[in-house]
Amino acid sequence: VQLQASGGGLVQAGGSLRLSCAASGRTFGSNVMGWFRQAPGKEREFVTGINWSGGSTSYADSVKGRFTISRDNAKNMVLLQMSSLKPEDTAIYYCAARKGERITVVSRTPMGYDYWGQGTQVTVSS
Repeated sequence: VQLQASGGGLVQAGGSLRLSCAASGRTFGSNVMGWFRQAPGKEREFVTGINWSGGSTSYADSVKGRFTISRDNAKNMVLLQMSSLKPEDTAIYYCAARKGERITVVSRTPMGYDYWGQGTQVTVSS
């Protein structure tokens, strides 16, 4: 699976952005997908994830109620809708995929993912 993240940019606090992750690979529709972020000087942290069917999602407490993950398996896309953005959301956002088909559990750690995109920068100004 190859992943390409896009949609980052500069936005004011309170604004919204939508990130996209385009995936290639014949098993995309069967993979758990996740979004992580890494701010300067900090470790990569889990943001959200979605299982293969879209029936199970998981969110970090810091983004719950503000971010929404979704997937369109027909288009090989995973989307991250971010609203009510805060300066502390500033980071490079990475999409990731877990090897293995039709896994229902969404991992919340980087070790739970096998493929990574190149990242897209999100900057939220105060």
